Amino acid sequence: MHTASQILENEFLEVRAKLLEVAATLDRVDRSAAESAPLDAGAQSSRDRIDAAIQILLDEGSGRAERLQRFFSREYEKDWRREMEI
Repeated sequence: MHTASQILENEFLEVRAKLLEVAATLDRVDRSAAESAPLDAGAQSSRDRIDAAIQILLDEGSGRAERLQRFFSREYEKDWRREMEI
């Protein structure tokens, strides 16, 4: 098993790259919204969900990955096959 320091050392560059990608995307969205038109309702909903997900990442303690997965997942529906026509 790796120590916490080893894990962070091994993963730092990849995590950094992913965070930069998220930041760059949000910057592009903000610039575009300022230059053209504000986000429509659907896009604003997506932006709000991203902001809420970032808050989950900022929480202390473990379980962030599970909370994010649940946050972005649909609620289980017993008859999902019928509704999706599968």
